[in-house]
Amino acid sequence: MSQPVQPIRLLIAGAIFVLTWLLWSGIYTPLLILLGLFSCGVVLWFAKRAGFFDTDVYSLHLSHRLPAYWGWLALEIVKSNLVVARIVLKRNMPISPILVKVDASKFTPVGQAILGNAITLTPATLSFDVAEGVIHVHCLTESSAAALDEGEMARRLLKLTGH
Repeated sequence: MSQPVQPIRLLIAGAIFVLTWLLWSGIYTPLLILLGLFSCGVVLWFAKRAGFFDTDVYSLHLSHRLPAYWGWLALEIVKSNLVVARIVLKRNMPISPILVKVDASKFTPVGQAILGNAITLTPATLSFDVAEGVIHVHCLTESSAAALDEGEMARRLLKLTGH
């Protein structure tokens, strides 16, 4: 049984929805503002009914830690892109595909999804299955597999989630 939704979560999400709509709309006539507020309310209602605000799923409480994680992940994506570009531009394409398993048992299902997506976002790695706390990953090179084995991505995610 899920816990009751905390009103502050609804208020924060509602404010984010409204501010996002206002920012992207660019047209501020009374009718459109009214319709925008109505649509934000409907989306908030659907999100509440779908369980978005359940304790296990709701992730806005991580917001003060997200910028550092996103910055690190963006840097990793750029570095991985450069590695893949270097591989592709070499005449002999020095690839050594390998499948690895990443232990994600210490994460919640949401954490496992975040880790799997972060792995897939970095070029040269692709998460293709998550089962029983293990993420199966295809790596283009042994060095990308070694980087996963180091566990830096998992450590960063643990820090993000406060564990």
